[in-house]
Amino acid sequence: MAISESTREQMRQLAARYPHARSALLPMLHLVQSEEGLVSADGIEACADVLGITPAEATAVATFYTMYKRRDVGSHHIGVCINTMCGLLGGDAVYEALAERLGVGHDAPTDDGQFWLERIECQAACTHAPVMTVDWEYIDDVTPSAAVDIIDRLARGEEVRSTRGPAIRDFRATERTLVFPDDGLAAEGTPVDAKMLAGLTVAKERGMSAPGVTSSAQEG
Repeated sequence: MAISESTREQMRQLAARYPHARSALLPMLHLVQSEEGLVSADGIEACADVLGITPAEATAVATFYTMYKRRDVGSHHIGVCINTMCGLLGGDAVYEALAERLGVGHDAPTDDGQFWLERIECQAACTHAPVMTVDWEYIDDVTPSAAVDIIDRLARGEEVRSTRGPAIRDFRATERTLVFPDDGLAAEGTPVDAKMLAGLTVAKERGMSAPGVTSSAQEG
């Protein structure tokens, strides 16, 4: 699909935000995904044209970062953390249950184009391991059965709320938020809970604090 002129104008607006225009390439690629569901060849060409770089340079970035997909992701991206903490606490079992339910393997779409399943090396949410994300929104302390239930509810078109954020929308909507973060949803959910603050709470109770910083000049 050809990139529309309105999308190209948004690309130009993004490029104007940075001292060096090519720094806008990452959000521009997310913008392409928000419009097309993938980073298409036309999207690559449009990014390169706006930034004054070669398509090969844009492609190098798009193929380096795993968040950019060259096939249509579909309605929902499902990410399951299988790194050490999540893996030990059940992340592998969650992934296997979802792979069986969806009938796909790592980094692949379902036949109906509704879901994309991916094993994630880290979701930066070890406190609530095992963790999965739906369109990059957290689902904390997930179990295999709970993960499958979420997929079933999404497939039926039912509302699913993330643990620490808004109700799940879809992949393209989240991609647009990554480009333009002021989506009016920042206040939804509870981003920080008692479990995440447990270490800080204990430290305050015990009067503990981090050691002061000593400059190298003072050490000398």
